[in-house]
Amino acid sequence: MAIIIKNEEDIAGMRLAGRLASEVLDFITPYVQPGISTGEIDRLCHEFMVNVQGTIPAPLNYCPPGYTPYPKAICTSVNDVICHGIPGDKVLKNGDVLNIDITVIKNGYHGDTSRMFYIGAPSILAKRLTEVTYECMWLGIQKVKPGATLGDIGSAIQLHAEKAGYSVVREFCGHGIGKGFHEEPQILHYGKPNSGPKLQAGMIFTIEPMINAGRREIREMSDGWTIKTRDRSLSAQWEHTVLVTEHGYEVLTVSAGSPPPPAFVKPVEHAAAETAAA
Repeated sequence: MAIIIKNEEDIAGMRLAGRLASEVLDFITPYVQPGISTGEIDRLCHEFMVNVQGTIPAPLNYCPPGYTPYPKAICTSVNDVICHGIPGDKVLKNGDVLNIDITVIKNGYHGDTSRMFYIGAPSILAKRLTEVTYECMWLGIQKVKPGATLGDIGSAIQLHAEKAGYSVVREFCGHGIGKGFHEEPQILHYGKPNSGPKLQAGMIFTIEPMINAGRREIREMSDGWTIKTRDRSLSAQWEHTVLVTEHGYEVLTVSAGSPPPPAFVKPVEHAAAETAAA
């Protein structure tokens, strides 16, 4: 399948979808407290998407080949869950860390983003892992410009994670996105500089590193979706949807409540999008 280069109409649609996805995370943030269940978080997000935003939760009943339909509107991955955690009866307690992954569809376009949340007071390990993973995502984003390669993105992420003593999950990756939930290219979060396809203006894809405190190996739960660390170590993930512009990049999944980029991020085109969203 070829990489789809987006036109101005596509980009406008993706900006709207991306902002709306981020606003779901803004909405749910005050509710993410000890004592709430992941199922209740899903219910609140689902109602906000459908009744307030007029968006469609893309994960609900999503069914790629070989899978059963995904049963919920969002993904909630707690502690050693790497990704695709299914919301349910799990009650969050002080010290837990949680990734909430949101994908909405608006006017046929997909907006995809995720954030990490601390439940009460995080451990030193959980806080450091979460912060390093956030830095990994932004180091990858900063490599985005026409003429750069996908390997440049993956290499930047891998080097930073491994320097901190962590490991990069290799079975899951970022992806092209637009009118399709998952499009080409695949965005690996490891690799070598100057390798892989070159980036072109108009590409849109997610960068969503999954970083483990322990080893990188995974295990799949019996529900067919939930992925955990094999050694039961903590895992963290952040995700943004990014547009390759003529001169660099624009982060599309920003809103008033988006966490600011790390201090090392130089202001470029994404800053204008953040100002507009705020």
